Amino acid sequence: MKVLVIQQKMIGDVLTSSILCEAIKKKYPSAELHYLVNSHTVPVVENNPFIDELVLFSSEMEQSKLQFYRFLKEIRKAKYDVVIDVYGKISSNLMSYFSKAPKRISYHKKHTAFLYTQTLERLKKPEHDCSLAIENRLKLLEFLEIPFQEITSKIYLTQAEIASAEAYVTTSNIDFKKPLFMVSVLGSSEAKTYPLDYMASLLDSLVAENKEAQFLFNYIPKQEKEAREVYEHCLPITQKRIFFSVFGKSLREFLAITSHCDAMIGNEGGAINMAKALNIPTFTIFSPSLKMQNWFGEKENKNHKAVHLSEFIPYQEEDFVAAKKKPSKYYLKFTPSYIVQPLHDFIANLSL
Repeated sequence: MKVLVIQQKMIGDVLTSSILCEAIKKKYPSAELHYLVNSHTVPVVENNPFIDELVLFSSEMEQSKLQFYRFLKEIRKAKYDVVIDVYGKISSNLMSYFSKAPKRISYHKKHTAFLYTQTLERLKKPEHDCSLAIENRLKLLEFLEIPFQEITSKIYLTQAEIASAEAYVTTSNIDFKKPLFMVSVLGSSEAKTYPLDYMASLLDSLVAENKEAQFLFNYIPKQEKEAREVYEHCLPITQKRIFFSVFGKSLREFLAITSHCDAMIGNEGGAINMAKALNIPTFTIFSPSLKMQNWFGEKENKNHKAVHLSEFIPYQEEDFVAAKKKPSKYYLKFTPSYIVQPLHDFIANLSL
């Protein structure tokens, strides 16, 4: 059996959907499994033992109709038996249909259902206390007679990558005997970023509780201005605990550095998902516009903690809609005073 799993775009989505590859390989060890992803997301699925081949979709293919058509012809030429379209957008709709695979699986949408042989209505509530992101993905495998099973995404670093990161961190005067936290200071957009001064206040509270705490910031060079703003909002005593210039020059370097941290704290997004895949405890601040159950399940409570504004003030369905239109208004309500105690409880449970 030759299987193609399609998950384009965001790093967090690509990482999460990789659980399908593991589930399929465990049920059908002899299956040839290909994973179609955007080129820039490769680092999070590199060395994954459940993926036989990565099929890469580039920005050039996305922008050129001719290149995209050639890509579709290559997919058809591959002669897949099964195509699982997790992405479910126009490009992946066409990839699935053009594959002519006998079994084409995706989520149900009225205007695209005819392109697939089997479609699935998304769950609105979790059935197994996992996040909807995980449960809806695994439910697609019911068409392959694979029942639900608890699988979490994993990132596979090499020993050389881990050792190199350890050497880099050590030579940066960071003490592994003291608590080390990676901070996701920025979300994927302004609408998913906790106010910078509020984030600084949270870091100040952690240092007040534990003066040996050390912090690394997760940011890329073009985000340095915003990351530095968080640093500048911090108290001087906190600034001394932030190793601002220590960061991964590539995504794999960031992952290797994160693997040496005691926890990841900060904005919900790809960085949090990557930390989970490295088995690093996480404390996540969700955007007021997002529904927490989509990306956080009850079964994660042991090693992970997440907070959402709706836990602290009255919240209706219309508030999610309003928060998407005016995120800053709702973020301002989500003051550090709500988060400090849950954050301190999370750190206390790490047994550092």
